[in-house]
Amino acid sequence: MGRGEASDRRRIQLSEWKRKLDAVKIQKEDTNKLIMNFLVTEGYVEAAHTFELESGTPPGVDLGAISDRMEIRRAVQRGNVEEAIERVNDLNPEILEEKHQLSFHLQQQRLIELVREGRTEEALEFAQEYLAPRGEEHPAFLGELERTVALLAFEDARSCPVADLMDIAQRQKTASELNAAILASQCQEREPRLPGLLKMLVWAQDHLDEKLIYPRINDLVSGELVEPPADH
Repeated sequence: MGRGEASDRRRIQLSEWKRKLDAVKIQKEDTNKLIMNFLVTEGYVEAAHTFELESGTPPGVDLGAISDRMEIRRAVQRGNVEEAIERVNDLNPEILEEKHQLSFHLQQQRLIELVREGRTEEALEFAQEYLAPRGEEHPAFLGELERTVALLAFEDARSCPVADLMDIAQRQKTASELNAAILASQCQEREPRLPGLLKMLVWAQDHLDEKLIYPRINDLVSGELVEPPADH
């Protein structure tokens, strides 16, 4: 945007902007619900319990169930997929029975962990016994299956063309997918609302920049309003 365009925008000073923001009334109960939603969805059990006592905001779910969910998530993040599968079946066996893609991704992660541990022969047998039949049943999985089995063709899987499967990020991806499925089975939101609201804030400021010169929130952590730069 050039100087001429910038000069056409209305300038709002910090004091005026604060008055406008203060005029917007937000119920404390709504803010507390937003915080509790984040704590529950992300699995901060102790924090949710403390916040419930301090604010009187009910979590809306059994906090004990959150502990089970987080133990399952942590098991995948550690690479212990078998433990995660056992735990999720104890919690609700219908989750893996109904979600074929998730079930495939968990078995895929098991194969990756066998490769990571250097158990090549066992990994090959596992792929033939558990993953190959899934690929035949669900052709949509074939591409992922071929990429994963390709790990077995290289002596050093960490430097092969599909080495991204060995990254910890792959574990996190599988853990997040399983976590979302558990939340859905418990009729809970898969994602907390707070990050979505922050994205909306960034989007709104980007659009306001085209029309106004105003105090922005540049640091989402502090939430501090920054006085617009002076005209030159």
